[in-house]
Amino acid sequence: MDLGIKGKWALVCGASKGLGLGCAQALVREGVHVLIVARGAQALEAAAAQLIAEDVRDSGASVHCVAADITTAEGRAAVFAARKDFDIVVTNAGGPPPGDFRSWERDAWIKALDANMLTPIELIKATVDGMAARGFGRIINITSSAVKAPIDVLGLSNGARTGLTGFVAGVSRSKLAAQGVTINNLLPGAFDTDRLKTNMKGAAEKSGQPLEAVMDARRKTIPAQRFGTPAEFGAICAFLCSTHAGYMTGQNVLADGGAYSGTF
Repeated sequence: MDLGIKGKWALVCGASKGLGLGCAQALVREGVHVLIVARGAQALEAAAAQLIAEDVRDSGASVHCVAADITTAEGRAAVFAARKDFDIVVTNAGGPPPGDFRSWERDAWIKALDANMLTPIELIKATVDGMAARGFGRIINITSSAVKAPIDVLGLSNGARTGLTGFVAGVSRSKLAAQGVTINNLLPGAFDTDRLKTNMKGAAEKSGQPLEAVMDARRKTIPAQRFGTPAEFGAICAFLCSTHAGYMTGQNVLADGGAYSGTF
């Protein structure tokens, strides 16, 4: 299927590895020019080289990178200094740490809100008017399955990402929808990423069990009986960015192998 986005420009955040890189790969294969962003320059440059070597091929895409912390005003300024206008924006930032809400002070909450709510809003604000003027725009916010099924130890993430979800529910249904601009959230469950491995390692150390035993137990809670792959996630993202998804906006698209058992 031709997704109809060849030649478009995309900003993909947190794209040096994991789900962000999976999204960048899928877009590049569709001929989308991408500007990838992450904090670590070395990992980001390696990701850019990988995209150029493995995914550009004959697609006509180009790959650019800016090493910056997108959750800061300075980081966002560096990105928009490199390129002002984007047709596609994929927001993505690492989730805050787990813990007991009783131990979180104001600074922890503000940091979580800055990364997982206010940064996506700033990126939306900086790009949607240009998208609307051109008659096409796609914004995908990578959030979490915890938005649908909150996890008690992820209170910082639950709060910040749910705040973003509420904001998107309103702004996505504004006049932007009639101007060809869609805003959707993509909710990952358990995907085979470094973040998952880090969380599982922490759980293994806490329980005294072998890491593989902890990971196997987690797999068994998923109806698909496996973890998702970044490539699968990227393919969903690319479709939501496509011309074919123009009638989808304000949606929370859950990709979790069937782990969420609710009807709605």
